[in-house]
Amino acid sequence: MRASLIQIEVDPDESVESRRVRAGSLVREQRGSDLVVLPELWPVGAFAFESFGTEAEPLEGPTFEAMSAAALDAGVWLHAGSIVERDPDGPLYNTSLIFSPDGELARTYRKIHRFGFDKGEAVLMSAGDELVTLTLPETKVGVATCYDLRFPELFRALVDAGAQTLVIPAGWPARRRAHWSLLARARAVENQTYVLACGTAGTHAGVEQAGYSVVVDPWGEVLAEAGAAEEVLTVDLDMARVAKTREEFPALKDRVLGR
Repeated sequence: MRASLIQIEVDPDESVESRRVRAGSLVREQRGSDLVVLPELWPVGAFAFESFGTEAEPLEGPTFEAMSAAALDAGVWLHAGSIVERDPDGPLYNTSLIFSPDGELARTYRKIHRFGFDKGEAVLMSAGDELVTLTLPETKVGVATCYDLRFPELFRALVDAGAQTLVIPAGWPARRRAHWSLLARARAVENQTYVLACGTAGTHAGVEQAGYSVVVDPWGEVLAEAGAAEEVLTVDLDMARVAKTREEFPALKDRVLGR
């Protein structure tokens, strides 16, 4: 399976609509990949809390339309990162959109763990409550978002649901970049899965972004890693590696707690 992670820069001087157009163009350039991943809240910026209300959109809003068209044109499975979704009943959610190669919405995921410690996202958005997996021709994907990465029980539940690849879009801050890299590798090792962790570049709302998107194999080896600037990582993954790792080192079979 060929996967491409688009570490897009969120520039406060670039309009949201311009960034949608640019993101669509970047997705189209990945024709030939099987799966393309964008970061968390790239239209508005993960720390642009004051803009969440004004930039919130319905599920099938402008980002949905732009990303659906891009997935169709590129012929790829597209994890389009996440948007600030305004539910018809009023609440806001940090919602991921995943499109099939024919441009149809295949799944959505509302972020379960909200960041902020009683401010920011934690008070402005409602929490999701559904585990989400998606079966691609090559692998079964488990979906999480940014701060979710700190909660290993979520990923164990995704593995119990059959996930072989974990996809994690994020808007992770540069000051905690070491945690980002460490936790991405930890989730891969402990669950014996591929991890595709895609973050943003640039600085928005005064918060420098970590960048350093990373692809980790089921043994914890880093297959590709971006720098701090906007970049696209494209990696060919041997999906048989998941089953081989679990067979050769069957640690998951020795679980005692949480089963």
